Amino acid sequence: MGAPHALSNPPKVALIGGGFIGPVHAEALRRIGVQVAGLLDISPEKAKPLADRLGIPKIYNTLDELLADPSVGAVHLASPNNIHFEHAKKALQAGKHVLCEKPLAISSKETAELVKLAAAHPNLAAGVNYNLRFYPLCQEMHTRVARGDLGRILSVSGSYTQDWLLLEDDYNWRVDPDGHTNLRAIADIGTHWMDLAQFVTGRHIESVNADLATFHPHRNRPIGGAETYTSPTAVKKATEPVKIVTEDYGAVLMHLSDGARGLFHVMQMHGGRKNRLYLEVCGTEGSMVWDSEAPELLWLGRRGAANQVLNRDPSLLSAEAGEFSHYPGGHAEGFPDAFKQLDLAFYSFIASGCKGKANFPTFADGDREVRICEAIADSAKKRQWVNVGA
Repeated sequence: MGAPHALSNPPKVALIGGGFIGPVHAEALRRIGVQVAGLLDISPEKAKPLADRLGIPKIYNTLDELLADPSVGAVHLASPNNIHFEHAKKALQAGKHVLCEKPLAISSKETAELVKLAAAHPNLAAGVNYNLRFYPLCQEMHTRVARGDLGRILSVSGSYTQDWLLLEDDYNWRVDPDGHTNLRAIADIGTHWMDLAQFVTGRHIESVNADLATFHPHRNRPIGGAETYTSPTAVKKATEPVKIVTEDYGAVLMHLSDGARGLFHVMQMHGGRKNRLYLEVCGTEGSMVWDSEAPELLWLGRRGAANQVLNRDPSLLSAEAGEFSHYPGGHAEGFPDAFKQLDLAFYSFIASGCKGKANFPTFADGDREVRICEAIADSAKKRQWVNVGA
């Protein structure tokens, strides 16, 4: 069992953005001994209740005030997608380490600039929060593929499905167009699936053929806004109808490097699926299946031998995957633990002086995902295969 790492004098963190994911960042950082020193949200009035609840001592009025704080060495971005670029750019220029929620930015023009800026600051860590890589059994899949257990990789397939936008009255800022690809389900959850598929297989997505669908051409937007994952029993607000141009559903055929093939679909109107990522990898020597709604189980398929189900247990995992599993078998590790493990990798890299290969998704990974999304949007529009931009 991998023991939690003792971090050496980690930097204090400023968190930008509350909402659903901001508190998840704060909790994960606290678990590994990294102090969240301050919070910036839409307004100080909105930030104060969250800061009080999370025990964050300082509230910033502006981004400039945050970046001028000499006590802060790192910034976590959980802000809306359209301001990731500005926040990440200014934070790096101010000498802060940056861990950004996905997408890294709206366009590949922006992500390319951020990749160059990160390269110009090799003493700073620059990561993107593709946390699903850090489920222990996803690390195990990666290790098994890398050491050749599955032989030559033939295909990767699966889905990412949710039901929180099933109804016309379901509304959130994520359904609004970004003014570039205008992707939603693909960009929001599909990027997680694509990052995990590429991480597990070690293959890059090179070309795509996509089909997108919007099943609710109009949704009822609450006047005053709505939070992510609002309870269906929440008090209903007055609404106004708005036209929807982002997709509820997307299906993508893929060509990956080394001749591998792939396909996946995403759906945010799949009744009963709360947050399910399903991934299947097939090779000449066998196959593997992982389902995020049963994250402690890895199905191992063979033609000439009995199939197996591996329970997550660090004593049964590879040494590499065992480093990302801190609890004995039967003591479930899930979504919050994946955040913790990504943060450990990120701050361990900082503790090393940012030397060697980063063991977390970097700005280059975030750039690649945005380029894939641009190719998917182009493919759906043209109804043909499109190569992913370099």
